[in-house]
Amino acid sequence: ALSKAQAISDHLHDWMLGTPPGRHVPMSVDSSENSYGISPGLFFSLPVTCSRGEWTIVDGLATDDAVREKLMITENDLLDEKNLAFEFLKSAPKDD
Repeated sequence: ALSKAQAISDHLHDWMLGTPPGRHVPMSVDSSENSYGISPGLFFSLPVTCSRGEWTIVDGLATDDAVREKLMITENDLLDEKNLAFEFLKSAPKDD
């Protein structure tokens, strides 16, 4: 539990107070504008820098075939989960 609390603290620290110059951190953010080929409309862990509560995706980091394969597997899993959630919502009873 302490390691989870520390991770949350580190995440909020970087997000709100900013990342040190020249340093990026992984953060689950909107994938709509990224240079890594991840489908838009997902929340995906991407490299970002932060300043004053705003995040910016770091574009152009080198990725090898193994990393790209893992990114694609994760992207496909998230797309499947997103589609499943939308199908569930379509089939849910409507309040009249």
